[in-house]
Amino acid sequence: MIQRLVTILVILLIVLGGGYYAYKQLVPPPEEEAAGPVYATKPVIRGDITVGVEVTGQLNPSSGGSIQVPGNRYSGTSATYTIKESFVQEGDIVKQGQLLVRLEAPDLQTQIDGKQAELAAERKSLAELMNVPVDQVDYIDPTRGITLYSPIAGRVTGLTVKEGDKLERGLIVARVVNDSKFRITAKLLPGELENVEVGDEVLLSFSDFSGYVRAKVVDINPNLITEKASDLYDSVTGGRGSGDQYVFVHWVTLEGDNPGLVQPDMIAKIGLAKDKRQALNEYNARWLRYMSVVDGYAEEERVLSSAEAIITRIFVSNMQLVEKGEPLISLAGEDALNLIQEKLAKIRAIQLEIQQLYNQFSALEITAPMDGIVAYIDAMPGRTVQPGDWIGHIYIAKDMRLGTEIDDIDILLVQQGAHVDITVDALPGEVFAGEVLNVSTIGWGGESGTRFYVEIKVSGSDNLRPGMQARGFINAGSAKDVLLVPIEAVFEDDGKSKVEVLEEDGTIRLVPVKLGLMDSMYAEVKEGLKEGEQVITGSTADLLPSRSIRSNESILPERPDKSEEE
Repeated sequence: MIQRLVTILVILLIVLGGGYYAYKQLVPPPEEEAAGPVYATKPVIRGDITVGVEVTGQLNPSSGGSIQVPGNRYSGTSATYTIKESFVQEGDIVKQGQLLVRLEAPDLQTQIDGKQAELAAERKSLAELMNVPVDQVDYIDPTRGITLYSPIAGRVTGLTVKEGDKLERGLIVARVVNDSKFRITAKLLPGELENVEVGDEVLLSFSDFSGYVRAKVVDINPNLITEKASDLYDSVTGGRGSGDQYVFVHWVTLEGDNPGLVQPDMIAKIGLAKDKRQALNEYNARWLRYMSVVDGYAEEERVLSSAEAIITRIFVSNMQLVEKGEPLISLAGEDALNLIQEKLAKIRAIQLEIQQLYNQFSALEITAPMDGIVAYIDAMPGRTVQPGDWIGHIYIAKDMRLGTEIDDIDILLVQQGAHVDITVDALPGEVFAGEVLNVSTIGWGGESGTRFYVEIKVSGSDNLRPGMQARGFINAGSAKDVLLVPIEAVFEDDGKSKVEVLEEDGTIRLVPVKLGLMDSMYAEVKEGLKEGEQVITGSTADLLPSRSIRSNESILPERPDKSEEE
């Protein structure tokens, strides 16, 4: 029983002690209640204020030029140079026209030799066209016209033109055929193709003459082809099939020596060897179901009119045997004249390219295209380069760009054309002038909120380098000799900016104010206050009852004075 009473007594003591402590903390002493709240104030002062946005970013060059091998890679020449020596390195300041790299041209003579060979081929082609010696090409009279020559040795066929006829370009005026060989496309049924190989000998029987002609398989098409039976010659009936029936066949190409009797469009019966181990003859041949038509001769070339012209002379007649290169027909006319002139112009163009190659022997120096700084150069001696190759770059350090991003809170303070003070970590103490060139009108979201891109022009010096980290202060406005009020004294009430002024008699006056520029410490006052007036920055009424401040103190943390910051 006694132990229980002791426990209850201890609990009562704890409760009473805690209540007394809370009372002392929450209820101020009687003398402070009678004194009223104590205010912290600061005076309205006169001074200067500047508002802006601080930015960071990397410097990049805005303009420059390439260090380039002389010449044009698309000029038709393909000369190759070797770098002999380089006189500059990255970071060097250069002047326009300054020698940077010297080249060698070890294969320039090879290029010249190639062009000389091309020129010789063109001269020979024109000489053959005009039927004159090559050394007379430079003296050709284009009005003489063009001579067409036989492309192969053979027999002239299909010659239907006569002297005085007017020809169109591309018209077939004759054919020259080598009729010593003929060609047939045989049509084999799937079962007939078994054991047939390229190189196999076949036997041909023609109704136009007696005897047999031998040929060989030169090509086999393994794919089945649909043929209408009425288009095929049946070897059993000796004529074409009938009806609308279709059959599958394989096409096999045959070539044979012409004994002089085989002509195009003749029909041949085709026999294959039953046993390849035996010599093929009419007794042991297995004859195909379908006969085939002679397609033509194995070698045949068309003679085309190379220009719109008039035939002035025909040198051959139909079925005449001719040799390769033998003249067939002479042409004349405006189109023929143009063709000759085109060939002459091409010859002159090649001659000009050869001259340009020779000129490159004296163009083996690379110079600076402008004043600037060498950003990079790849000119290791021995490196192979070609005309038009870029081997380096020069940038102008006096005209740089700073790209940066600004959040949506500060972007409205940035205007195009605004002045910017630029400093660079690598050059302490130097300040470069800048100007806002572009401000993006559309922002984009990121992890840190909406951002807007701003481009700043920097009037730099030769000491700047691309990639240097730079800091900028974008001037958003400034005012001199204006009234300034501490920013912590300003509050908003009913949508209007206001401050509380402590009068000399201790009364408080609520004053609406019109504000101008604001930084992190002060706000410009355009209307509502006078210099020297004391504005309230804090009050003991804002504290717990047990806390107090001295009358000459602010209840808010003091900001450093501008003079102290400097």
